Amino acid sequence: MQLSDFDFELPERLIATRPASPRSSARLLVAQQDKVTDAHVFDLPSYFRPGDRLVLNDTKVIPARLTGYRTRHSAQGETRAKIEVTLLEPKSDGQWSALIKPLKKVAEGDVIVFPAGLSATLKQKVDGQGLVEFDASGSAFEEALAQAGAMPLPPYIAAKRAADEQDKTDYQTVFARHSGAVAAPTASLHFDEALLQALADRGVSFTHVTLHVGAGTFLPVKVDDVTTHKMHAEWGRVSTQAAQEIAETKSNGGRVIPVGTTALRLIESAAASGQIGAWEGETDIFIYPGFKFHVADALMTNFHLPKSTLMMLVSALMGYDRMRAIYDHAIASDYRFFSYGDSSLLIP
Repeated sequence: MQLSDFDFELPERLIATRPASPRSSARLLVAQQDKVTDAHVFDLPSYFRPGDRLVLNDTKVIPARLTGYRTRHSAQGETRAKIEVTLLEPKSDGQWSALIKPLKKVAEGDVIVFPAGLSATLKQKVDGQGLVEFDASGSAFEEALAQAGAMPLPPYIAAKRAADEQDKTDYQTVFARHSGAVAAPTASLHFDEALLQALADRGVSFTHVTLHVGAGTFLPVKVDDVTTHKMHAEWGRVSTQAAQEIAETKSNGGRVIPVGTTALRLIESAAASGQIGAWEGETDIFIYPGFKFHVADALMTNFHLPKSTLMMLVSALMGYDRMRAIYDHAIASDYRFFSYGDSSLLIP
């Protein structure tokens, strides 16, 4: 299984830089049996049955991109350097791992001052990244970060435009609860309150799980033999209640349908033994063709990057040849790709 097997040509014009408005007006490609149907996200209730269960990732994206200044005083006077910090992952001691640009302009012990009275000290440099410690914690840190930070848009959007205030709404799900992600569970961005209500009226149930999506989701695969790729780890939790709800749906003959690859990876991590159970920790589960699914009966997901682990995941669910045909149809039909793009409902 070679990396090139998951490559395809994507026209630049199909990379979405803003989401559909309203959210549920995005297009939806529905793939089931040997058919592909062009629909819209607001049509979702017609594709589900009473007793089905959607699994939603309720992680909350933090405005993790900060711009500040490092100031030094010497006999020659004061010098300042503009520093960009992108938070990657919280550590157990209250510090954060972060990308710092330019890292060479900051020494260990230097303080970087951001807007809203927020500042951070560089504690250590490790493998081209920094460990930083902020001068605030808890709710005070979250409030200052909300003022000082910008949403960490994916590289393929950030290359086209800077994040703005609108992204603080657009790049957050309506059911976000638990702060910690530095990337959105993007399939969930299509849901609004009206759609959730329509699904509930249809008899569809919801289970919330939490997986804090990390920046590693955008890291390229660098090995030709994909089976040797090492996944980044992300923290997640499936509560006892969530596991019970999913197990009950399965036993009653309902379908369990994760919304997004993050929710799918988490519930399959919690069901590695074959049965879903409460689970908490870091998962580096890598799903590629040949994987045995224990929980997911279908998947709602956006359209993914060529040669990405997410292309491998959907190929594991639907079959390699089937996914090639689905993506050929999506490109020919001008579906919008990636985080702010359109969506698909994949029913193997």
